[in-house]
Amino acid sequence: MGRSEHLKKLVFTGLFAAIIFIGISVLRIPLPAIVGRPFIHFGNILTVLAVMLLGFGYGAAAGAIGLGLFDILNGYAATAWLTVIEAIILAAMVNLSFKSIGYTEHSLAKLYWVSFVAGLTKIITSWCTGVIEALMVGTTLKVAMIGSFTSLLAATINAVACVVLVPLLYRILTQVGFNRRRLGSL
Repeated sequence: MGRSEHLKKLVFTGLFAAIIFIGISVLRIPLPAIVGRPFIHFGNILTVLAVMLLGFGYGAAAGAIGLGLFDILNGYAATAWLTVIEAIILAAMVNLSFKSIGYTEHSLAKLYWVSFVAGLTKIITSWCTGVIEALMVGTTLKVAMIGSFTSLLAATINAVACVVLVPLLYRILTQVGFNRRRLGSL
C-alpha cells in the first residue's frame, strides 16, 4: 500500500470514528434493563459499514475508537474496554462473512447475509458483555446469565435495525462512489 493510500485510509478511519461517535450521540434511546444501561443507537450500523468499506483493520479501529470514545465520555468508562472488544469481534465477523460472499455489492441477498451475521454477533456479544458486567458488580454466574438475557431488548432492536439498514445504506454508498476498491481495501 502506497503512502497516499495509507493516508487516505487513515483519514477515512478517523471520519468513520467521528461519524460513529456522532451516530450514537444524536440518536440514543435508553431502555430499562436489569443489567447495564442499554440504548438504541446507530453506532453498530456505522461500524458494520466502516468494516465493509475499509476492511477489518481500519474498520475495527474506527468502530473501537468511535464506540469506545463515546463510552469514556458519557459515563460508561468502567465498561468501555468491553465495548472495544465487542467492536473488534463485530468487525471480525463482518469481515469474515463479507469475505465469504466475495466482497460483492451487487447481490442484495448477500449483503443481507452479512448484516444478519452482524446482528446475530451483536446480540451474542451484548449478552456476554452483560454477563461480565453483572459479574463485575458481584452477582453469581447464574443470576448474571439470566439478568443479561432479560436485558437484550436494546441489542435485539439494534440488531434488527442493522439487518434492515446496512444493505440499503451500503448500496447507496457504493452507488455514489464509495467502495472497497476506491478506498483501497482490496
